[in-house]
Amino acid sequence: MNERNNEKKKTGKPKKYLGQNFLVDKNILQKIIQVADIKKSDMILEVGPGRGVLTAELCGRAQCVLAVEKDKDLIQSLEDQKLPKLQILAADIMKVDDRTIRAAFKGKSYRVIANLPYNITSQFLKVFLEREYAPSEMLLMLQKEVAERICRKNGENSVLSLAVQFFAEPKIRFLVKKNSFFPRPKVESAIIEIKNIRKDKFKVEAEKFFEVVKLGFGQKRKQLKNNLKKFGEEVVQKVLIEMGYKSNARAEELSLVDWVNLVQRLNDN
Repeated sequence: MNERNNEKKKTGKPKKYLGQNFLVDKNILQKIIQVADIKKSDMILEVGPGRGVLTAELCGRAQCVLAVEKDKDLIQSLEDQKLPKLQILAADIMKVDDRTIRAAFKGKSYRVIANLPYNITSQFLKVFLEREYAPSEMLLMLQKEVAERICRKNGENSVLSLAVQFFAEPKIRFLVKKNSFFPRPKVESAIIEIKNIRKDKFKVEAEKFFEVVKLGFGQKRKQLKNNLKKFGEEVVQKVLIEMGYKSNARAEELSLVDWVNLVQRLNDN
């Protein structure tokens, strides 16, 4: 019996409404462990542990692992393994507050390792990058296309890429084929590393920054001076030209640093 059939036998039918795709490729598992480079002092928040294949590896290396799982059937499977250093939290990760995570790790720095359901990726990143008790870094299994969007820079920026790079440094470590999962997803995946997470990377308030960025990307076909007309078209044109751009520049053309400068200048006017 191959790994895919073994997984089906162990888990039963995966729950489609939870976006479940279980990793069954042992080679990919080992690559994740290698890239994660877990230290004995590490505090790990694992999101979506599934049947605990990666969880067992993490518990054998880290100081503490908090596994957050929404599926009650999978929670029972995790409990049956009686893994050392493991705390299991039956919850929706999007509803877990700072106090709960802080209590599990006693306020120490922690890392996130997650195989995220693709339908919560953007929301998850927003919550965990902006929260008060944010992780120091994250290693995530994401849809390949989304991972590529996150890592794009000048000329190809989006709200998503700017949202992540405003707080951290993302990098795709390797790609994962569809047949590495059960059930087989419709898209390729990627392991993305998000390091050096901090809120003071730039001297501009995140709320003000994203308010302007979202306006700038509001209507993609329009030029920035039109999307940001609340600040005055002439003002926006003047600032863009001073920054070395044409007056008809579009949102995706600006680098992250120039977006920060643009926001600061517009708020100073």
